[in-house]
Amino acid sequence: MTVPAACLRETGARRGIPALELTEWADRYGLTAGVTTRDGGFNLGLLTPEPAADVIGRWRAFASAMGPGFPAIVVGLQVHGRTVSHHTRPAPGWTVQDGVDGHATVEAGVLCCVSVADCIPVYLAHPPTGAVALLHAGWRGVAADVLESGLTALEQLGGARRDHIVIHCGVGICGTCYEVGHEVIEAVTGAAATKPGALDLRAVLAARAREAGVGHVSVSPWCSAHDGDRFFSHRRSSGKDGRMLAYLGRALA
Repeated sequence: MTVPAACLRETGARRGIPALELTEWADRYGLTAGVTTRDGGFNLGLLTPEPAADVIGRWRAFASAMGPGFPAIVVGLQVHGRTVSHHTRPAPGWTVQDGVDGHATVEAGVLCCVSVADCIPVYLAHPPTGAVALLHAGWRGVAADVLESGLTALEQLGGARRDHIVIHCGVGICGTCYEVGHEVIEAVTGAAATKPGALDLRAVLAARAREAGVGHVSVSPWCSAHDGDRFFSHRRSSGKDGRMLAYLGRALA
């Protein structure tokens, strides 16, 4: 089942940091799921000309906003691949892994994070077991089957049945704003193309999730490019913009 965008409630902020949260997942599944926004210049990009103290201060503010419910926060140095890291009882504090574009856990108190600024944050959950996964899905990751890696991770961690998995394709660039070359269209869709065209990554991901047997699919109505007053966009800024942090986890009781 695909849920209409009008049914989603991505609203609010979190303890002093600007964020858009998927409140439906909080209400239904007891999960914390969301993405920071650019309000107040809340840039979490590590490769930025801003003073390091300012950037580190924002990362600390983010961790503080997550509160005692998430003593462990995991993030990767992303490479637009398909590797999803499994986290079982990570050490308290920040865990940073190189070459990782997704995180999965069945443990409460572990907050999975990915950095985005047009690429799609893909939230996956298996409510019966509490297993969750969060993926960073740009066109290269979609072409490399990062979604399949995330689904497999939930199966391995929690014995998840795919028809019991829920997925949300979060804030990212929309098809109208994302024109790409024919080679990208071919890599992502597998269809022959001879000229540039629009590519809707969220539509591709949603279709693949349904084909894989996922029982509940939803898609964010927000676009990182044309909703530029709220979100950072790599494409709109020609690579000069900041980064948001998407997050997903089940807090400690």
